[in-house]
Amino acid sequence: MTKKELIFLGPPACGKGTQTTKLAQYLNLPHIDTGSLLRAEIASGSENGKIAQSFIDEGHLVPVELVGAIIKNRLSADDCKNGYILDGYPRSLEQAEMLVEINSAIDKNENVDFRAIYFKTDISVLISRIVNRRSCPKCGEIYNLKFKPPVKENTCDKCGSTLTQRKDDNEETAKERFETYFHETAPLIDYYNAKGVLKEINADGSIDEVWQRLLEVV
Repeated sequence: MTKKELIFLGPPACGKGTQTTKLAQYLNLPHIDTGSLLRAEIASGSENGKIAQSFIDEGHLVPVELVGAIIKNRLSADDCKNGYILDGYPRSLEQAEMLVEINSAIDKNENVDFRAIYFKTDISVLISRIVNRRSCPKCGEIYNLKFKPPVKENTCDKCGSTLTQRKDDNEETAKERFETYFHETAPLIDYYNAKGVLKEINADGSIDEVWQRLLEVV
């Protein structure tokens, strides 16, 4: 059996989170959101979690080595034996090289299908998605006033809570986030393309349209 290892690349609000969740269910593989993973590690009170929290408390980024150790522990879990879908990691070339080392240590002589899927979309579309994004503070469901509005205005379809907008979901902050992304993360596109494992899809369009494009490359 071939082990399927997928990573998703794309700027903020490109829709990869939504598609990752769907694909994880479709392929019966764990969806590993590195942001949630780090928060869970901290909440668990583990040694790695305590160290990570100490850096965050001081206003510093969690060291690359520590994030790598947390990722490695997660990818070594039993539910990843057939593969995984990794969202939010790697974010830099340094982390990409570290992921190679992690996979090599875990996979050993297994037959592996590794792919990096890049969600390509226009920045103007992304900014529109961000400023129109709303979320449920209770269940975490994400909406967009243009692309995926709630049935009842400003109310979560799932639990009925009042939707909120993140303070940083504005045009000025969005542009800053894109500049950071293209400076730090975009080089990964060239990195994985050179390795022959990059699959690019057009992320403009409805959720269903992007989903069909995604299925064609996985």
